[in-house]
Amino acid sequence: METANSSERKKARNGEEAAWLQLVSQHQEVVFRLAYLITGDTADADDVAQEAFIRAFLNLDRYDDNRPLRPWLLGITSHLARNKRRSIGRYWHAVQRFLQAHQDEAAVSLPPHQDDAALLWQAVRNLPETSRSVIYLRYFLGLSELETAETLGIAHGTVKSRAYRALKKLRLIIENDFPELADERSKA
Repeated sequence: METANSSERKKARNGEEAAWLQLVSQHQEVVFRLAYLITGDTADADDVAQEAFIRAFLNLDRYDDNRPLRPWLLGITSHLARNKRRSIGRYWHAVQRFLQAHQDEAAVSLPPHQDDAALLWQAVRNLPETSRSVIYLRYFLGLSELETAETLGIAHGTVKSRAYRALKKLRLIIENDFPELADERSKA
């Protein structure tokens, strides 16, 4: 399969639109899923995924054809999604400051989290960025340790140690901030 992908990449690099569309089709779901995991918003994930494919297409001539395409695409996606989230975060903090300054004028209530998946996702979002990235790639997207290492640009062994530390931190976050998840785990 990798030789077929290599052939498609070479054709796409030479400007064959059908080959590029085939590559997009093969990778669009995982690219969107990673963008969604990082941004937490469908529209933002769509924007990030589109931008990732545009950037990948424009930089195909700089891509090392001897390496798998998916980690390279996910690296681009991860970078763009983190930038998008940071810009949204700045906007959200400004809105929060405004609401705090005008507390008496507006009452805002957030919807309660009703299912364990939403709570788990919220718990993961409390992890530091490096831990979150490993969790998203390894456990949410199911990438291998090698693919995760290539996507993040780190050594294979570093993925193992980061995943171990991330899961350890996640357990503490769940125990301290999301006890209902810990209770569900003990019932199972």
